[in-house]
Amino acid sequence: MSTDTTPRDPKSHGRKSIRLSVTPSDLLSEEPVLARAWLAQVITLVPNAFPGTLGESLTGKALRDGVWQLKTIDLRPFGEGRHKNVDDTPAGGGAGMVLRPDVVGKAIQEAGRNARGRMPLIYLSPRGQRFDQTMARKLAACDGVTLLCGRFEGVDQRVLDHYGIEEVSLGDFVMTGGEIAAQAMIDATVRLLPGVLGNAASTEEESHSNGLLEHPQYTRPADWEGHEIPAVLTSGHHGEIEKWRRAQSEALTKERRPDLWAAHEARQASKKD
Repeated sequence: MSTDTTPRDPKSHGRKSIRLSVTPSDLLSEEPVLARAWLAQVITLVPNAFPGTLGESLTGKALRDGVWQLKTIDLRPFGEGRHKNVDDTPAGGGAGMVLRPDVVGKAIQEAGRNARGRMPLIYLSPRGQRFDQTMARKLAACDGVTLLCGRFEGVDQRVLDHYGIEEVSLGDFVMTGGEIAAQAMIDATVRLLPGVLGNAASTEEESHSNGLLEHPQYTRPADWEGHEIPAVLTSGHHGEIEKWRRAQSEALTKERRPDLWAAHEARQASKKD
């Protein structure tokens, strides 16, 4: 395996492996798909935005180690005419431009060549279901995901209907494109893959893993600028520490996210029934 950690091909990232195949062309492919790696495909007009921060820290190490693989599919080569147009004016009038269904459809077909097993097709859209930790866990349990990044005024509705594309939103706001949202979703999912985090307990104790916000964290020095670490955390009494952390999580959730707290109370009530 090469020790060079710099991705050479902006359209495909991850460790390549040679394996026996009855189709020699697979070994000569420009973008070979790793058989056991979790695969993230991103259909985008700005492929050079990737891997971005996904190539750093733990997600970057996992990418280089072949735990997961990233493939970008550039929309522009599928454009129409001499200028490779990918968009057109909205039917019925209005501001902005809309990505053409014939162009997006070709890119989706290209992505389908690499799809295997369970690989949801998702369009990053402010009108979609809100992305959360539960969805990240579901995606981590799949074989990968294909993310369609919108631009301008979005994508022609017909291509979404034709392929049954699920719409997912990062939050109640609008961005210039889906690339940042795609990176956030991939990051939240990849860190849940086996072997990415050194301590599996980290994903069990953090915010949203159990429906509550995470408790406050502290480390050395014991006294900083007159602020001391809560005594219970240095007491060595693990039972008391666990009780304190639970109480802090509940208090923070109740104060900052009343919606999560209401859902938590509903779950607790259902367990008693």
